[in-house]
Amino acid sequence: MVKRWYVVHVYSGFEGKVKHSLEERIASSPLKEYFGEIIVPTETVVELVKGERKESSRKFYPGYILVQMALTDLTWHLVKDTGKVTGFLGGRDKPSPITDAEVEQILRRMEAGKQKPQPKYHFEPGDEIRVIDGPFTNFNGTVEEVNPEKGKIKVFVSIFGRSTPVELEFVQVTKL
Repeated sequence: MVKRWYVVHVYSGFEGKVKHSLEERIASSPLKEYFGEIIVPTETVVELVKGERKESSRKFYPGYILVQMALTDLTWHLVKDTGKVTGFLGGRDKPSPITDAEVEQILRRMEAGKQKPQPKYHFEPGDEIRVIDGPFTNFNGTVEEVNPEKGKIKVFVSIFGRSTPVELEFVQVTKL
């Protein structure tokens, strides 16, 4: 019996509930040995809320969970008949599993997100932003450079009618 990873499509926003519900169904069924882990791919993000840094969890594949299982008709029905599950990814009757390398990549991304939380927003040169923290609060500007390693961006803000470069952290700005 080989357990492989399958992507299960669920209602967006119900990933955690589906995971919990599926774990309960598996625990109460005689098919426990056919199932392994169930993962909701999430990462930790940092944002500024009311002047304080706040870490929260963000799903990087909303509407999908990963289920490690040996696929049989019974296990397929157990997963498919769980509430808020719409189906498997990769085939209607016989879904195709994802590769171990893809699972490894997702797990690495989850682990990296726990160790070093990512900023909530990603910026690119030319993006319009609004400063939400620091001495330039409520100034609007344009992103000139992005330094993802340091979590900083260089922004041009208009001060007294002059475009002035300012270096800010990702959490100090929000996209317009």
